[in-house]
Amino acid sequence: MKQFLAICFVMLFTTATIVPNATAAEKGLKLAEEAKSAILIERDTGMVLFEKNSDVRLPPASMTKIMTMLLIMEELEKGNLKMQEKVRTSEYAASMGGSQIFLEPGEEMTVEHLLQGIAIGSGNDASVAMAERVAGSEEAFVERMNKKAKQLGLKNTRFQNTTGLPVSDHYSTAHDMAIMAKELLKYDKITNFTGTYEAYLREDTDKKFWLVNTNRLVKFYPGVDGLKTGFTGEAKYCLTATAKKGNMRVIAVVMGAPNPKARNAQVTKMLDFAFSQYQTHPIYKRGVDLRSVSVSKGSRKEVMGVTSEPISVLTKKGGSIKDFTQKVEMKKNLQAPVKKGAKIGELKLLKDGRVISSSPIIASQDVKKATWWNMYKRAFGMFTQSR
Repeated sequence: MKQFLAICFVMLFTTATIVPNATAAEKGLKLAEEAKSAILIERDTGMVLFEKNSDVRLPPASMTKIMTMLLIMEELEKGNLKMQEKVRTSEYAASMGGSQIFLEPGEEMTVEHLLQGIAIGSGNDASVAMAERVAGSEEAFVERMNKKAKQLGLKNTRFQNTTGLPVSDHYSTAHDMAIMAKELLKYDKITNFTGTYEAYLREDTDKKFWLVNTNRLVKFYPGVDGLKTGFTGEAKYCLTATAKKGNMRVIAVVMGAPNPKARNAQVTKMLDFAFSQYQTHPIYKRGVDLRSVSVSKGSRKEVMGVTSEPISVLTKKGGSIKDFTQKVEMKKNLQAPVKKGAKIGELKLLKDGRVISSSPIIASQDVKKATWWNMYKRAFGMFTQSR
């Protein structure tokens, strides 16, 4: 069985229609009329349900912090950061204007509380403090942001800072913001922050600070638990929102709305449309074992490949899945070292022989290069077995 590079099997249900790249425009519906651009996607599949000028470059304002939070969550997952680690505030971080949690130079605050300051209060000072902790400086962190954007295939995004404060040549699109949000939502714990409506910082001190989520839909739309608002005079009112009902999570992005009321109303209408017309059929959760693959010259002979994100199929409301095929393809000739999270294969979902979606299969753990002693023991074991 180890000689096979793919595993295919069929899951049979009742009648089904797999949704193509369908849009609300095809149905004559009018959404996001007061926004410069917008997009609506289903999170697991990435299927676009509606879009309007979604590739037009616009200033993202504080929605920039979606990428900032993504890099922070990656560092937490790698173990390079701990929630209770205290981060010291530099004079530069404390000097940030706009939305802030009023950090003082030299003040120390935990990563957990700084994340609250970013996700709930849109704190520019908290964003810079975390950037400096992760990368050494905001400039170095911005380089990582742009590198991550390229890794995600985002062709219309460029960052100049971690905050979204107005600066030239800092832009993104509704489409790109949705993809960043999709990636951020791989980390389940992020919605513990973005989905909190109010919290306190410095609670046990005389400088107690009340945070209220800038995304009011967290309180007023059932299922909304993120992600990030944005506003500047140039960008106008922006919002990347996510909501979950049952098995289905969707992401709606609106950029350039004239006021907060219009922004929230348009996102609400987009969410209503998604949940009333479509449904998600879960296949795998994130981190599920799929198949192991051999590693050449490694400290381990093989590594397990796991799902990198939730895997689902989207259908019209009331639909189900018929003759649905999964195909697992693993890399050949994998050589050590292998980093945890590195792509080592691909999971494809097919309908009638057509690939509906594909998702990376990633390594479940690090595999270092084999030491001389590892190789000796392995060779000696083979020698004794041959006798």
